[in-house]
Amino acid sequence: MNDIQASVRSRRRPDGPPAGVLALITLAATIASVIAHANDSDRWQGVFVFAASVPLGIYAATMYARLLRLGIRVPGPNISFFGGMTASILGAASGLVSWAQSRADALPVVVDHLMTDIGFALGGVGMVGGLGLLIAGIAVPSIILRLVPRWLAWSGLVLAVIGEVSFLALVWSGFDALLPIARFVGLIWLAIVGFRLPRSRHDVPARWSRRA
Repeated sequence: MNDIQASVRSRRRPDGPPAGVLALITLAATIASVIAHANDSDRWQGVFVFAASVPLGIYAATMYARLLRLGIRVPGPNISFFGGMTASILGAASGLVSWAQSRADALPVVVDHLMTDIGFALGGVGMVGGLGLLIAGIAVPSIILRLVPRWLAWSGLVLAVIGEVSFLALVWSGFDALLPIARFVGLIWLAIVGFRLPRSRHDVPARWSRRA
């Protein structure tokens, strides 16, 4: 009888897209954008950056729903959703700016530099800042409620701090190195959490409460 009731609850409350897979797709598109940039293909770089923004936004919505399903009523789910949507929107805008910049045959140097700076501000500092909030909104409740192994939750909090501190790249280029760390390692973290985070409150005690 309990199995039947659980099955009915599962059908009534679908989990949505697999969050871990969405993060991996985002990571793959992000890597593809770096490869395109290395090959001097700014047009394809813009395409891949834009492509990466779509599954990231879906990931944020999916994890928001899962955190609420776990009974979390603190600001964490809202922070993660806000951060994820911010990262997705700014990443998409950056990709479109790069694509538009590549379409111009010749731009005045000042205009070209301006568009490059806008792309960096949107897809670099802005996107990573949002990504940090997405990670923080998941990591903090995971630490408090022991939703995932402790090492995973705390490493997420460290990545979130790196992502937020990276805004200092706007004033000193020495902080530029933080951006790829927060972006790539952060996406890997999101993929792992997407696969490991419990799907319901009934899974929490059995999986992590005694191990964390």
